[in-house]
Amino acid sequence: MIHATIHYGAKRINSFQITGHADSGEYGQDIVCAAVSVLAITTVNGLQRVAKIPVSVDNRDQAGGFLEVHLPPKLEASTELKGQTLLQSFADGLRDVATNYADFVEFAEIKD
Repeated sequence: MIHATIHYGAKRINSFQITGHADSGEYGQDIVCAAVSVLAITTVNGLQRVAKIPVSVDNRDQAGGFLEVHLPPKLEASTELKGQTLLQSFADGLRDVATNYADFVEFAEIKD
């Protein structure tokens, strides 16, 4: 099962973590894993390339599927807005995947 967690603090998304594998199909045919992977990779790329945010990324696929991303604590206002827009869209997409594939994805939001 995939465990996806969004961490909030001070009215913003600070980080997210995804662990595990969906195991909803054979390797290379797992649409749930593909959906979560595409959401995560697109979000990280958007944060880095579009919003120009120097996020901290820890990716350990060989360790059972692990991705953790942290935003810097302070950003310029327009950069913050871009980053939070991307992250909220990501959270909404994960929530939808978890709702539709609850046997394979667990979604949590933690507010500090």
